[in-house]
Amino acid sequence: QVQLAESGGGLVQTGDSLSLSCTASGRIFSMHDMAWFRQAPGKDREFVAGITLGGGRTYYTDSVEGRFTISRDNAKNAMYLQMNSLKPEDTAVYYCAAGQWLSYREYEREEKYKLWGQGTQVTVSS
Repeated sequence: QVQLAESGGGLVQTGDSLSLSCTASGRIFSMHDMAWFRQAPGKDREFVAGITLGGGRTYYTDSVEGRFTISRDNAKNAMYLQMNSLKPEDTAVYYCAAGQWLSYREYEREEKYKLWGQGTQVTVSS
C-alpha cells in the first residue's frame, strides 16, 4: 500500500523559514493532485496549498498567500512546501495529501483526498 511521509517540521521563531517535504513509498505523484493541510491544536484541519498533477497550477489559502510556496517534482516522487515569514498562527501539524481529478473548488475539501501522511509538527514561537 502506498504511503505518504512528511518531513522537515520543527521549532522556529517568528519570521523564520522552513521547508517541508512529502514523499511517497510508491510512484503515485504522476497520477495525483497534491495538497498540504494543517491542523492547529483545538481546531479543524484546514487546507493550506494545493498543486495540480503537472504542477502548472497552485492554490493557497488566503492566510499563507505570498508567504508559502508549494512545488512538486514528479520524477523524485516528492512535493514541497516552502514556508517563509512564519507566524505563531502557522503552528500546526502539517499533512500532505493526494487526490485525483480535483477541480479547483475541490482542493480545499479534505474528503476528496484518498491518501494522507502522518503529519509533521511545525511550531513557531513568538
